[in-house]
Amino acid sequence: MNTTGAARFAQACRWGGVLALGLAYAVASHLAAASAQPGLPQALVAVLPLLALAAVLAWRSPQRPAMLALCGLACLAFFAARHWLVAHYNWVFLLQHTGTYTLLCATFARTLLPGRTPMISQFARIVHGDLSPAIAAYTRSATWAWVLYFAGIAGISLLLFWLAPVAVWSTFANLLGIPLLGLMFAAEYAARCHVLPPGERAGPLEAIRAWRQASAQSGKPRP
Repeated sequence: MNTTGAARFAQACRWGGVLALGLAYAVASHLAAASAQPGLPQALVAVLPLLALAAVLAWRSPQRPAMLALCGLACLAFFAARHWLVAHYNWVFLLQHTGTYTLLCATFARTLLPGRTPMISQFARIVHGDLSPAIAAYTRSATWAWVLYFAGIAGISLLLFWLAPVAVWSTFANLLGIPLLGLMFAAEYAARCHVLPPGERAGPLEAIRAWRQASAQSGKPRP
């Protein structure tokens, strides 16, 4: 296997590992949320990812000692509130789910404001350089589509949590999240193939590389 093939294989393994981890956590979250006998293990499934993310961000922070100390205090606070947490940990799952989609919706939507570059247009510029009028129009529409998708998922999640049994909400939020996201990517790519000529399309892998490059350049996509 040559160097290029080995690099692609390693990248495929990394993405496969990320996908497997995401699926495993989705299943664990659903089992915890829908459990008939909620307890501390189920509550830990809800809060451990938040604490792990906080620890990673604290470790990377220029103020590492102070941030790690805050993480330690947060752990103590969760331990002190463990009885309340066991009784209400599904609210943590709800905040994680709707909060993530609401944040994504706001992030994409703010790039559609006057004077800003739509999010998908930012990614397209990395792949194509200067955008043709057709690509610019399409990427603006695609950004709108993602805004509506994120807003719709967050809205449906809230309605199901309010009106349906927790198991129904958890099936939508935890088990259907990745398949619905995959369907959205497939629908957006099908629309791209229908609207744009072959020379002006970016494939899924190019889109992922563009997103990673944009994130590496600024820490997050910039308007």
